[in-house]
Amino acid sequence: MSQHVRVRDLLEERAAAMRTGDADRIVADYLPDAVTFTLAPPLKHTAPEVTDPEAMRAWFASFAGGLEYEMRDLEVVVDGGLAFCHSLNRMSAVPQGATEAFTLWFRSTVCLRHVDGVWRIAHEHTSTPFYMDGNFGAALDLEP
Repeated sequence: MSQHVRVRDLLEERAAAMRTGDADRIVADYLPDAVTFTLAPPLKHTAPEVTDPEAMRAWFASFAGGLEYEMRDLEVVVDGGLAFCHSLNRMSAVPQGATEAFTLWFRSTVCLRHVDGVWRIAHEHTSTPFYMDGNFGAALDLEP
């Protein structure tokens, strides 16, 4: 199996873990020194938060029921022991206490390193664009 396929499979497995709420599976892919820039504050997340399954479980528990998660237009580039990936992702869920689900599309960039024969995430960045019209609100109504 090519390294390209292995990286793609890892990201597909992570998307499935998001849909099933498998916090242990999600954090297992991060290197101990991984840095993430997620949709939620603060600006930067590092260990131990990034590698803590309890933090992910708490996040999953903030939704009533499960969440829908889709990854679209995944591009993977592998060069030696480094891989760079980007995709457009959709998430939909009902926050605890809410009556309706929210749905948003966001951008994802993932950088991986091949360590001891396994691909692991070194950096992950998710973001939404914002309107530059003076409103500066997140552009949550965009779809691919």
